[in-house]
Amino acid sequence: MTQRLHLVFGGELVDPTKNAFKNVDDIHVVGIFPDYASAYDAWKSEAHRTVDNAHMRYFIAHLHRLRDEEKPASPTEELG
Repeated sequence: MTQRLHLVFGGELVDPTKNAFKNVDDIHVVGIFPDYASAYDAWKSEAHRTVDNAHMRYFIAHLHRLRDEEKPASPTEELG
């Protein structure tokens, strides 16, 4: 069975019309969630909490889309 993991993270952007973070050291990692519904709930909570700051953005990254189990490992993965 394939896990469909989702990462919720966010932080302050340099420009609210772009996706570049002002300071990557200050990125808030909310967590990794086992399904989209729970990731969405966490994203929504953080987005509402920071609604007064136009430069704050939270995102959901679909971690399961970054990895294809059928493809051979990359050279970096083989080092571990």
